Amino acid sequence: MEDVRPNEQRAKNAVALIWVILALEIISLISGYFQYKLLQSAANGEDISIHTVNANDTREQIIGILYLVMSIISAVTFIQWFRRAYYNLHLKTDYLSYTEGWAAGSWFVPIICLYRPYQIMKELYRETNDLLTGSGLGFNQNLTTSFLGWWWALWIISNLIGQFILRASFQAETIDELMSSTVASMISNVIGIPLALLAIKVIKGYSHVEPLLREIKDGETING
Repeated sequence: MEDVRPNEQRAKNAVALIWVILALEIISLISGYFQYKLLQSAANGEDISIHTVNANDTREQIIGILYLVMSIISAVTFIQWFRRAYYNLHLKTDYLSYTEGWAAGSWFVPIICLYRPYQIMKELYRETNDLLTGSGLGFNQNLTTSFLGWWWALWIISNLIGQFILRASFQAETIDELMSSTVASMISNVIGIPLALLAIKVIKGYSHVEPLLREIKDGETING
């Protein structure tokens, strides 16, 4: 049987990028607050210099571009880790609900992306826990799925708010509409902070026990 492939570095890469996203969430939240106060001043009829407006717009654009680029890189590193983890589990079990390719592809299929990645992650945790327990390797491990629901709920909420922000930012013309869009962005940032922390927990929780799969010998696989 093929041996488990290394996944530690992929886990470290994914965690590092999520920390970057977490920092950008905080920076974006602070920047959004400054923008909201600026818009509030404008709504109250206060005199605002063009330099202040341009500085705000430039700051927001830079943060937005950085966030977009780092989010794409973070998504790639997370999916690389996720796919390798599911692939490794396939090597040690006789049956899993989905193919290894779905661990990557399910994120990009409309509708299916709302539930399939979560199903695979939950199966990854549960099957690995059962496998290690059955092999006598999980007696001191705590591979619980209790927080996965919170992680996925925040992920769904964050994406829904993101779609609203995207539409609102293109359609916003009045100060009130810009303020609403800014508030929505700030809410998204607030949600993004615990989401990032939970995503780190998801990766670290599993990567902590994944190397134990190498100790399971041929013939100790689980039948589905």
